[in-house]
Amino acid sequence: MDRYAVRSGVSVFGERNGHRVTGRGKGQLEAQYGLLTSIAGEAGVSLSTVSKVVHRRRDVGAATRERVEELLARHGFVRPWERDPATPRQIIAVFRDLSGPYTLEVVRGIVDAAGGLGIDVVTGTTSRRSISGWLQECVALGAAGIVIVISMLSEEDQRRIVEQRLPVVLIDPLSAPSEDIPSIGVTNWSGARDAVKHLLDLGHTRIGMVAGRSHSLAGAARVHGYRAALEEAGLAYDPAIVRSTDFDYAEALATSAQILRADDPPTAVFAASDAQALGVLEAARQQGLAVPDDLAVMSFDDTLVAAMACPPLSAVRQPFEELGREATRVLLELAQGRAPASPRIELATELVLRTSTSVRRRVNTT
Repeated sequence: MDRYAVRSGVSVFGERNGHRVTGRGKGQLEAQYGLLTSIAGEAGVSLSTVSKVVHRRRDVGAATRERVEELLARHGFVRPWERDPATPRQIIAVFRDLSGPYTLEVVRGIVDAAGGLGIDVVTGTTSRRSISGWLQECVALGAAGIVIVISMLSEEDQRRIVEQRLPVVLIDPLSAPSEDIPSIGVTNWSGARDAVKHLLDLGHTRIGMVAGRSHSLAGAARVHGYRAALEEAGLAYDPAIVRSTDFDYAEALATSAQILRADDPPTAVFAASDAQALGVLEAARQQGLAVPDDLAVMSFDDTLVAAMACPPLSAVRQPFEELGREATRVLLELAQGRAPASPRIELATELVLRTSTSVRRRVNTT
């Protein structure tokens, strides 16, 4: 069966009414520690203060207690000894595949967030089981709901989700869903615009792009951000140095070679994902181009592979941990019958500069 069970539980450190609260392994304890540490940072207090509030100790000021309790509630924290035994203890996360660096970052964010709440995550793909099949599986397992990542929902699936009020949250859907189905993503347009503006500030005026497919909402938004930056700089869009591929290394390698062999090749390339950026780096190497001296390369994602590339990639960073946390939070709210405040949540991106980008040095000749 195309399903992987990732068990992630949690314990609360300390004692409650004289009874030791035990965990379910080192991983669960680390997840709990991470959640409470994050809340302590947001509240501007120590971890020990958060622990006191969790255990309802009296030696915490009223204002501090209220601030920490609000954050605990926002993150969906439920004290284990207060949890309703009938509450579902697992969620499902469904991906198109589990092979790329983006997928690994997102699944880690979901598992960590769920683990901090004592919830197990069942992960699977749509390669052997359809979205419809996973909706049936969710009901059969009695799961709290499903997080669906980078997938296309049919009209029939959307109708079933809405009519049966199935708790479903989408991360980076390929097409715009019904407003009744919440989705979470990042500021793709502005992130791409910032990336290209950085290249422009370095003096590059001939900037190519290895883009995502036009049917992808995220991919299309990144192209539009790229074009917006060029337009603001008074530069024309040249389709000869822009190619669309899946967020895939092999396809990006092949298409990058075409871009770099253009009559007027770019001095910089913006890739719509880390996997594609790795393809650009390899295409440059095969053509004897040094990065960044001959070609600057900018990426989008900033997964773990970005920092390990040669040279390390400058990139637009997606907040993967926060994506997982928000998806889990919204899903559990839906499971409890609470509609999210907005059908679409966009998290801010951040520009991370490394050594794959530098001031333009090579001068093109036509």
